[in-house]
Amino acid sequence: MSKLISLELFFIDGKPDGMLTVEAFGWTGHILVLPRTRLIDALKREESSYTGVYILLGEKDDEPLAYIGEGESISKRIKQHDSKKDWWTKAVLITSTANNLNKAHVRYMEARLIQEGIGADNIKLDNGTSPPLPSLNESSMANMEEFISQLLMALPAVQVDLFVSKVKVDKPKQTTHYDESPIFELTLKKEGVKATAILDDGEFVIQQGSLARGEYIGKRIDKTHYWKIYDKLVEQGILVKHGSSDNLVFTESYAFSSTSAAGAVCNGRSTSGPIAWKVQGTKQTYREWEAEKLAKD
Repeated sequence: MSKLISLELFFIDGKPDGMLTVEAFGWTGHILVLPRTRLIDALKREESSYTGVYILLGEKDDEPLAYIGEGESISKRIKQHDSKKDWWTKAVLITSTANNLNKAHVRYMEARLIQEGIGADNIKLDNGTSPPLPSLNESSMANMEEFISQLLMALPAVQVDLFVSKVKVDKPKQTTHYDESPIFELTLKKEGVKATAILDDGEFVIQQGSLARGEYIGKRIDKTHYWKIYDKLVEQGILVKHGSSDNLVFTESYAFSSTSAAGAVCNGRSTSGPIAWKVQGTKQTYREWEAEKLAKD
């Protein structure tokens, strides 16, 4: 069983897109999330003067971008970045409730988070280099690893997916909250598309070896963002040319947030996932399978 964590979210402005704080029972960490439009108010808060780590999130050249930094006073570092980094639109300030992190602690956390961000390869980092881990004694290192472990579980709850890898390691048995997932398949014989997928812990995972269309033929406009996922997988080497065919093959299993996103990448165009994916060996669509499961519960 995965480790459980109970989060307390406080919406400071009373709005979902305003400032909010995140704390967890039994965790000494404190997270402040803010849009850039609330920067002046955020830097007036006491925790912004604490020693900690910060993450800047935004876009540059139409691609998601992030920067991870640390400071003995986060507010001073953020003010320096306000003029030098004009691309970011959201900031995450990570401190401790008692302000008991020191310079060595936050340098260690910064280095580890950069490692995690590079390893996840989900969003490009604006950091020039990956700093080496500073020296900490054994107990301090263990404490910081536990702190970071809790942090990495909390951040996705506030839509910070920088450290979440979509590449999945295949398991001998895949399970889901619907009990056990069948294998779903999407086949387009004429186009050479033949993909299989499973549900795993709430994600729709296309299996390694699945074949996708050799190019994205759908509209490349912001409203249809699936082409960006397609291009990203090609860039990362997760989709590569399959032998002498025109198709691309998944070199690793990859998790999608929806059946439609998975279907669009395989089909190379917008696709109604709940209808396109079928239980392997049957004509039952994903939508029909899901409805059947829900009716039994």
